[in-house]
Amino acid sequence: MRHFLILKNRPSYTFLKKSLIALQFLTILPIKIKSDIKEEDFGGSLIFFPLVGLIIGLVLTLINLLSGFLPSMVSGVIILTANVIISGAIHLDGFADTCDGLYGNKNKEQALQVMRDSHSGAIAVIGVALLLFFKFALLSSIPQENLGKLLIFMLVFSRYSQVFACFLSKYAREEETAKYFVEYATAREFTITTIFTLLLSALIMKISGIILFSLCLFSVLLLIIWIKRKIGGMTGDTIGAVSEVAEVLALFFALFLR
Repeated sequence: MRHFLILKNRPSYTFLKKSLIALQFLTILPIKIKSDIKEEDFGGSLIFFPLVGLIIGLVLTLINLLSGFLPSMVSGVIILTANVIISGAIHLDGFADTCDGLYGNKNKEQALQVMRDSHSGAIAVIGVALLLFFKFALLSSIPQENLGKLLIFMLVFSRYSQVFACFLSKYAREEETAKYFVEYATAREFTITTIFTLLLSALIMKISGIILFSLCLFSVLLLIIWIKRKIGGMTGDTIGAVSEVAEVLALFFALFLR
């Protein structure tokens, strides 16, 4: 017992715990953390969000290489499907709820109530369908030799965008686990993830990566501001929606940087 208590107080233990929280929330890996998790650990885990995105991006890049002999449309479907499966469609679900909640002239209370409903409305279904069609078209339009690096950027930036959304916002509801990601997102997590994402973008795509990062960041900022004006902050659903839109933005702007 004494040795366990000593281990708990070591930085390596905290490092591992926060990284596992990030993996648990961003992937379908069967990770169940049974140790003591403090509320601030959720905010601290945001440091690892872009790193988890990098891992997923590398997996998708490998899939892109292995499916290179297939027609681009078939390869695009495979990559898109793998991306959804690895994330457990959690961000797509958030995007769907956000479409339902923020569509129309609902006030904050109405929007939050709609987003809490587990049933998807017509707007959610249409929104997800259009999002997936758009992603598929973009994936199929980008040459395979450029797609590998772009997949890495897309996954890293989209997970970074969640950190960005958490740092810039307060939580719009009073409960839910996602609240702690927002409440305990500090300048430390934001600064470290920004530097990591920007340096990685420059490393794999040089000046194009910096330009792509800037374009995507500005667009995501506008989306976050719009959501905050609608409901006064972020929820788990809107954070997922920001991540999904960030992926589309990365693919879309890349078309103009080839």
